[in-house]
This record gives sequence, C-alpha cells and structure tokens, in this order.
Amino acid sequence: MKKRLVLYGASAMLGALAAVALYEMPATMPDVAAQEARPWSRSDLPPMPRPSGSAVAADTPPARTDAAPWRTAEPLGLDELTAEERVNVLVYEKANRSAVNINTKTVQTDMFFMRELTSEGEGSGTVLDRGGHILTNFHVIDGAREVRVTLHNGKTYSAQIVGEDPDTDIAVLKIDAPRDELHPVEFGDATRLRVGQRVFAIGNPFGLERTLSTGIIASLNRSLPSRRTHRSIKSIIQIDAAINPGNSGGPLLDSRGRMIGMNTAIASKTGESAGVGFAIPMSTIARVVPQLIRDGRVVRPDIGIARVYQTDNGLLIASLVPDGPADRAGLQGPKVVRRQKRQGPFVYEYQTVDRAAADLIVGVDGQPTQTAEEFLSAIESKQPGDRVTLSIIRDGKEVRVPVTLGSDGE
Repeated sequence: MKKRLVLYGASAMLGALAAVALYEMPATMPDVAAQEARPWSRSDLPPMPRPSGSAVAADTPPARTDAAPWRTAEPLGLDELTAEERVNVLVYEKANRSAVNINTKTVQTDMFFMRELTSEGEGSGTVLDRGGHILTNFHVIDGAREVRVTLHNGKTYSAQIVGEDPDTDIAVLKIDAPRDELHPVEFGDATRLRVGQRVFAIGNPFGLERTLSTGIIASLNRSLPSRRTHRSIKSIIQIDAAINPGNSGGPLLDSRGRMIGMNTAIASKTGESAGVGFAIPMSTIARVVPQLIRDGRVVRPDIGIARVYQTDNGLLIASLVPDGPADRAGLQGPKVVRRQKRQGPFVYEYQTVDRAAADLIVGVDGQPTQTAEEFLSAIESKQPGDRVTLSIIRDGKEVRVPVTLGSDGE
C-alpha cells in the first residue's frame, strides 16, 4: 500500500512539471510537416554574394529571375576554365561551323517484288571553300540519288557530286549557298604528326549534329583496304577519339583547330566506337581534292606492269601491259617457250612458261622495294609523265632501267 502511494505521488509531481513547461512555451509551434510539404522557393536560398565595389546594399535581396540559380545568362569565361578546357572550347568555336551534316537517299530494287525501296543514310562533311565545295567520304554518298547538306545555321541545300575517288574513299560535293553562310576549315600539315598528339573530331554521330570528341593519335602510317578496288589507302592516322556511325567524312583537327585529316572508319565488332578510329591524312586529301574539283576524277600514274609475284628477294614480273611504259622501256616478263615432243611417229608441240627469264624488281629510285605495297606506294607518289628508275635483277646482275610513267586513263 505504501509503495502504491509513493508511485502515485511521483506521477503527480511529473504531471505538474509537464504542465508548467507547456504553459511557458510559445503559443504557436511551426508545423514541420507543412514546412516539408511547402514548394521550394528561391527565398530558401542564402543571399547571393555581391561583387566587391557594388553600390547595392548588403541587405538588398537578390533580383529574381526565371533562370535556375545554378545557371547564368552567359557561358563561363575562358579565365574560369582549365588550360585543357580552354583548348577544347577554342578548337570547337573555331571549327564547328565548318562541319556539315550530310543526308542521302538511295534507291534499291527488290527483285522478288519488283519494286524500288528507298533507304536513307547520314554522314558528315567539311566546308572547303566559299564556293560551296564540301569534302566527305566516298562511301557516304556511294549510290545516292539525292544528297542534302545541312550547314551550321540549320539551313539545308541540295548537293551535286563534283567528283569521287573510291581508291582513297574521298568525294567532293557542291552546294549553292550564300558565301557568308560558308565557313571554310583551316588546313593543317599531316606530315609532321606525332603519336600521342591531341586531336579533335567533329561530326554527326547518330544524327547528333556537330558533336565534339577528343583523343590522341594512337598510331601513324596504317593501311586500310579500299572499299571498291584492290588498292589500299596509305598513311592512315589511327586515333582513339570516339568515332561512331555518322562521323564519317567529318574533320579531324589539331589543337589549333586546323584540319589534319578526315574521319573515315572504325574498328568495331558492334558497329559502334571501340576507341579505334581511322582518318585519311590531309596530305592525301590535298593531292586528290584538286583533281576531283578540276576533272571529276583522279588520274594516277601507270607503269604498265599488270601483275607481280612477291618473293623473298623482290617482285618478279608476272605480266606486262602490251606496249605499256614498262614494255617500251625494255622490262621483261616470263618467256613463253615452244617445245616439241616426239611420241612414236608423231611430233607434238607444247608451250611452257619460263619465269626465271622475268626481271626481278628490287628497288625504285634507289629505295629498296620488297613488297607490292611498297612498289605501288612509290609509283603512286609520282605524276603521269614522271620518270622513275627501277632496280632489277636480270641474269644474276643488277640493272637500272628508267621508265617514263603513263596515265591510268590512257
């Protein structure tokens, strides 16, 4: 009984203390639930810092704008960027208006239903001059019945194909656009590139116009097989910048915004970027484009050697073009030897080919040549009408034979 009285007394004292505390608290308490449910307001933010020297009082509330507080009306100044970011921004601002979007329409015939099917394609290109010439890949416009070019300002123009060269995957288009809408790219020097050098690619991957990607030169002097012929495209630049479908034909730039190549292919099992991209160097473009603009095609030098056998000691001539430059210069291919064979009372004639009589090519203009690729590169670096000196092995002795190159259009 005494324990119960003690508990009742303690409870009474605690209740009295709680009543006194409630009496001394403010009459209104903030509604926490209501505060959490209230929409966010700019007044919840701390005052924005004022620039030094401002005449506005410190307690003046910041001016209200419709923009979000983390966005400003102007982009960041260059002094607010890192050195690497500044280079990226300056390269893009200098060259992005030179990149164009190319859309094509190709018509194919469905032989089963005997109807024409239209397919569309996309690629990139580069403004070459204010005359409206546009550089792109041959495979971008290959077989297209309609080609349209969209400039940086969103205006689209119908394009005509001026010239194309499947051997180097280069094509030139022309659009009839006002000169002030065309911003030609600045050309760089692709003969002085170094592995590890930073590069920038601008194009339209997946139709996303004028997208910038960055990387480095991963390797130089790669070779790519031509899409149409047995030739290989030489001196290809390998890069690790992201290149995807739609980037083909776009410019590859150096850190000064100068064009050093044209993005042309990727190495991928999925068709998307795997960090291995390839670009045609500016040196090849500079050699091919003027001919395409002038003649609509590329005229290459021809030595008149139709086929060679590649051996460990050099290139054995397999066949010559009759009355071609090599034939006129006195080079020799395999000899056809007629022989007779007696069988009983009959005599049969037959022919054999003496390959040992053919000349063995070991050099061009004093430079050793052991592969067909090296020989073809040496000849293609010349012009029709140029004279080259072939080093050959004939009857066990080295002989030098001058040859005046012809034209493959002859």
